[in-house]
Amino acid sequence: MTATGKTITKVLVANRGEIAVRIIQGLKEMGIGTVAVYSDVDREALHVLCADEAVPIGPAPASESYLVGEKIIAAARKTGAQAIHPGYGFLSENGAFSEAVEAAGLVFIGPTAESMAVMGDKLSARRKMRASGVPVVPGTDEAVTDPERAIAIAEEIGYPVLLKASAGGGGKGMRIVHEGTEMAAALRETMGEAGASFGNDAIFVEKYITDPKHIEVQVLGDGQGRAIHLFERECSVQRRHQKVIEESPSPSLTPELRAEICAAAVRTAEAISYRGAGTVEFILAPDGSFYFLEMNTRLQVEHPVTEMVVGVDLVRAMVEIARGGGIIYRQEDLAQRGWALEFRLYAEDPSRNFAPSIGRIEALHIAGGPGVRLDTGVYEGFEVPIHYDPMLAKLIVWGETRDLALARARRVLRESVLHGVAHNLPFHLWAIAQPAFIDGSYTTAFVGEHFDAADWLPELSGRAREALLEAAVLEAASGDRNDAPAAAAAPRAGNWHLNALRAMTRNT
Repeated sequence: MTATGKTITKVLVANRGEIAVRIIQGLKEMGIGTVAVYSDVDREALHVLCADEAVPIGPAPASESYLVGEKIIAAARKTGAQAIHPGYGFLSENGAFSEAVEAAGLVFIGPTAESMAVMGDKLSARRKMRASGVPVVPGTDEAVTDPERAIAIAEEIGYPVLLKASAGGGGKGMRIVHEGTEMAAALRETMGEAGASFGNDAIFVEKYITDPKHIEVQVLGDGQGRAIHLFERECSVQRRHQKVIEESPSPSLTPELRAEICAAAVRTAEAISYRGAGTVEFILAPDGSFYFLEMNTRLQVEHPVTEMVVGVDLVRAMVEIARGGGIIYRQEDLAQRGWALEFRLYAEDPSRNFAPSIGRIEALHIAGGPGVRLDTGVYEGFEVPIHYDPMLAKLIVWGETRDLALARARRVLRESVLHGVAHNLPFHLWAIAQPAFIDGSYTTAFVGEHFDAADWLPELSGRAREALLEAAVLEAASGDRNDAPAAAAAPRAGNWHLNALRAMTRNT
């Protein structure tokens, strides 16, 4: 029991995959009972196996299971859970769900619906940040529907400009416009996409920052107007506007600039009396100026990077705040120690424009060692479904310096094995071998400028070429012995091929 009378002895985790597993593990360390929910295809998922209790909530489509708040609240009541942790994605930033949870007499381990509403709408967020003295990208704070008005704004702030959905996210509802003749069609298409994707076709115009870096700051707020920061992460390696590699500290910041950005993030959280863990995202221009981009009102995918460098448990911190115990860390006690990198392991094929992959995980071995952490939602034998995000796991490595962290990452990636689905382990090895990544000068254009889907793997050494030929022969022989039909054998061929790609990178 806390001073506010909020008792939390059992928590329902309203999510799946690696984040559900990570939250369940953290809750167990606190002595808190755990409840998982699952769709039909997730009956044998790792988060279900890890939890103390598990409740089915419907068919595979998220719209019939993980996105149905009534089913999740009913599961919490059925199991006697006093609180719900939403993780990220699904209902984590849904203000109506947060309100429904609290109306049911349960604790929502996250921000208030009011905070979500302010930051969930990019126009209201821009207005709030301007009023709080946080720098925002030059542009409009109101929706624009008239092409002539949009052209006038673009001419005032200078081309290129970015048309952006006010309710957007995930890389949708955005278009770059380089000149006035493009504006009418771009505005029409962006509004259409925004309306279809988010149910809100409001579009605003802002200056497009060329070759920026993506810097974000982890914050904790007590819900009473006090907030602290836990330093920054750099998230500039992206494909289709989605992050794939993150690191902390950022190699791009001076101590002075780091202090400025972190202070702006704290002002952001305090301006909305933020509660729980959140992330304030900025873009860093080549000239060193930075601008507020958005705030993610939830636990971020890449939170382990901060945990490794700052030495905190963000899930524990969220629970303590939800209990009413306030922020358990003092700003003056927090510091960055060493360097951490996170690699998102996706079931996707980099050679096919990162197309998602499904299938059975036949073999999985992620190399360990000092300073290595794996947050995973899968295991050998697990069937990767088509219905959800293709992220399988997150590999996080830590070193006393960036050079040591990179060396450790190279070793771990080379020694790791994943069979059964197309995956991006070889892509990560390619990325950290690029000069722009090694020297830290990479920007959000890194993948688009340097990655060639048809020619991104290194030339084979003689040894690797021989190993590839041997693997092909063994695979063919195995197929003959098993007398497997061609349709079933095809995925297996892809398995050894992907492992051979890993071997190529190691042996060249």
